[in-house]
Amino acid sequence: MSDKKRTAGIYTLGCKVNQYESEAMAEALAANGFEVISPTCACDIYIINTCTVTAESDRKARQFIRRAIAKNPSAHVIVTGCMAQTSPEAVAAIEGVDAVLGNGEKLNAVKIATELMEKHREPIITVGDIEAAGFEKMNITTFDRTRAYVKIEDGCESRCTYCIIPSARGKIRSKRPEDVLGEVETLVKGGCREVVLTGIETASYGKDLDGVDLVSLLCRVDKIPNIGRVRLGSLDPSFIKQDVAQRLSRLDSLAPHFHLSLQSGSNRILAAMKRKYNAEMAMRAIELLREYIPNVKFTTDIIVGFPGETEEDFNDTLNFVRKAKFLTAHIFPYSKRAGTPAAVMSGQIPKEEKSRRLHVLSQAQAEIRMRLLEKEISVRPERTVLFETYKNGLATGHTADFLEVSVPSDAPLHAQLRQVRLLSTDGNICLGELNDN
Repeated sequence: MSDKKRTAGIYTLGCKVNQYESEAMAEALAANGFEVISPTCACDIYIINTCTVTAESDRKARQFIRRAIAKNPSAHVIVTGCMAQTSPEAVAAIEGVDAVLGNGEKLNAVKIATELMEKHREPIITVGDIEAAGFEKMNITTFDRTRAYVKIEDGCESRCTYCIIPSARGKIRSKRPEDVLGEVETLVKGGCREVVLTGIETASYGKDLDGVDLVSLLCRVDKIPNIGRVRLGSLDPSFIKQDVAQRLSRLDSLAPHFHLSLQSGSNRILAAMKRKYNAEMAMRAIELLREYIPNVKFTTDIIVGFPGETEEDFNDTLNFVRKAKFLTAHIFPYSKRAGTPAAVMSGQIPKEEKSRRLHVLSQAQAEIRMRLLEKEISVRPERTVLFETYKNGLATGHTADFLEVSVPSDAPLHAQLRQVRLLSTDGNICLGELNDN
């Protein structure tokens, strides 16, 4: 082989857990002699880390595979992630795919990449029984953004009727607290200003460990020297009880922002989805956190057009959103996912009606966000912003409660915590000026 360094690019689709796992694979590749570069470049190895939450996710994965092969027809392509776990034979049959690795074998990507570079092989399928898998021993030590994701939990046992992820991720399994603390400490020492603790079902952290839960882990993370902001991945509303809200309120590092996975504001639809809560429980979770944590903000996910959703059900969701006053709502039309109970339910909603409901709810949420941002500017204009990006003379970052803020700047302010005065909003972000001279 030539002395030219082997190159690898990673395409990542889907959730924050996938983003973390791609970072871990990138570190492992770099430690084994690969130069990890943008997947938009011509690479020797491409790794496609897939999502399979919807049929659209599968389509995007195939698109990325084709894009990689078009960029460098002689490259080797490794496909991993949830689509690889649930449909390994179908993935292996895609022209140009050299290896398929399941969700429990992602760190094998380094070994497989090395073998593919050294000799041509028949397509490799390494997909184990995800139900028998332990917690894959991943960690990261570096990051290229202001914040770093740390995966603390894998797997989900909820079996919601619209979701295929339990089949792709297996049972709940948690990273040992000592390993989480060591990883976070390393990142903080390396200059990380914000850590996001995430998982497939983050609130289930510790259910497979003795005497450990998510809040007790957060209490230990809170004591790490020089810890900056700590955020949490998506939480099931049923996790928030009064004692949990009280304990969370005592943490200095925990950002006052929670992403609650709502999905619907209709009790009938939540029951059909087999969620663990009803609308009243979800609203109580929001009210509890507002009671104990000043100026807390909420973001959420909502599915419109679930099978059997009536106009009354949709209006229940619309009214819930108006009452909850979410900062942001990621709103999706229901999409059939083969292999899930919801895909064969009666009462499938026409595409046009799903689009209408999405538009109505999106418009309502946009108005809510505008009013919320205007209120923040009026009541609390002096804020601390952690800056992340810089473009066209504007530095952009987030407050602790997740307001996006842009200020004019002559230079990047990446990873700096600066005092800002909020001046106005366009309905999406807040515009301000530096106020710490």
